Amino acid sequence: MSTAANSNRFSGFADLYDAHRPSPPAALGGLLCSYANVALPGVVDLGSGTGLSTRWAASWAASVVGVEPNADMRKQAEKRPVPNAVYRTGVSHDTGLDTGSADVVIAVQAMHWMEPVATLTEVARLLRPGGVFATMDADWPPVSGVTGAERAWAVIHRRIRVFEARLAAGLSGTALVAEIDDTDPALIDEDLTDPHRNRAMPDGVTSWSKREHLANINASGFFDLVREVVFDEPVGIADIDDPTRFVALLRSQGSYQALRRRGLSDADIGVDSFDASVRGAFRHAASRRAISFSWRVRLGVARTAHVHSPDVASGDEGHGVSA
Repeated sequence: MSTAANSNRFSGFADLYDAHRPSPPAALGGLLCSYANVALPGVVDLGSGTGLSTRWAASWAASVVGVEPNADMRKQAEKRPVPNAVYRTGVSHDTGLDTGSADVVIAVQAMHWMEPVATLTEVARLLRPGGVFATMDADWPPVSGVTGAERAWAVIHRRIRVFEARLAAGLSGTALVAEIDDTDPALIDEDLTDPHRNRAMPDGVTSWSKREHLANINASGFFDLVREVVFDEPVGIADIDDPTRFVALLRSQGSYQALRRRGLSDADIGVDSFDASVRGAFRHAASRRAISFSWRVRLGVARTAHVHSPDVASGDEGHGVSA
């Protein structure tokens, strides 16, 4: 697994990330408590980042342990402590936490960076019977109702995907920043609803399709109930106007940050043009709404018992259970 490479992708911009990324929907905490059948659960937050998701979980949980491998992100989280949350170094497939210690395990905008089989095995170990695992992903771009802004996001996302693929292939100099054609092979699987499907990235970074989260949870065999729920949540922060937030959210992407670390300028990437397009689109919008995120939550409720296959010789009819 490329755990170190994936973790290092998020170094150097923890403050920007924490200031602009969204927290999960407020109503989701109560729903997870309901599925877990516990009023104040113990929660483990895998890939807790700067603590946005951990602090959110702390608002409805008895206790939360944020597990995060990236030191920059973890230090940022520790700057904003809450009484019922702690952070520790760890990875999704090896948390070091006690077996059966969690009522709820969450992975917020993080599961696509985690190898699914090993991660789900660790999740099953952490959950007590009947506990809940939930992945939560915000669809990009945020919903603005401003066509020009969202079109500009799609354009720059395509550019970033191509530049990352070129870096992964070892290109540099003029070959790296050459004009991008719509027939570029890196764009074959370009899909904003599933941006990590067959994605090539530099520095040994690997990701997994978001669209496959639900199927992976189901295929693991650890869960009695597997389903997806969808939320729309406003993203409002005082003193930050919507176009500024829209552009800052793009800059908070690990893909953009990876290109900057490799020496590409905002002009090379297209961020200067993106910024101007977004601000112009918002300025000329006839009406405005607060920007929001559509959240896709894929969850599983852990099995409470294991059903054995029938054993004709012993007369076992398949109703035996073991804890």
